[in-house]
Amino acid sequence: MRILIINGPNLDILGKRETKIYGTMTMSDIEKRLKEKFSKVNMEFYQSNCEGAIIDALHKALDDSTDGVVLNPGAFTHYSYAIRDAVAALKAPVIEVHLSNVNGREEFRRESVIAPVCKGVIAGFGVRGYELAIELIIDQG
Repeated sequence: MRILIINGPNLDILGKRETKIYGTMTMSDIEKRLKEKFSKVNMEFYQSNCEGAIIDALHKALDDSTDGVVLNPGAFTHYSYAIRDAVAALKAPVIEVHLSNVNGREEFRRESVIAPVCKGVIAGFGVRGYELAIELIIDQG
């Protein structure tokens, strides 16, 4: 089982950024927790603040060796049709994840241009959202 976990802009500063919303865990803490919980799963982690780099990472999942993608597109969620198109090209299921409840926040955060081409969306459960997404991919694999 191979799962690609991609994180978008500003997720590299988790633990420092708006801790009342995103908590104090860093991206490294989240990766460590996922590796411990899913030790038998081959997970590849990727984070970038650049739209094109995220698209390049998604293209890695075009081969048949990827069983699923967990994607937290960050702010690109709301306007990146380029990331949306890269997700739409994949055969592997993609689950969009958000640490915070985007629907309970600012109006602009409530629409995802990526969600319609994803298997599903998990939002508002912090790091547990990543765990749920991985569990769903495993269950469907």
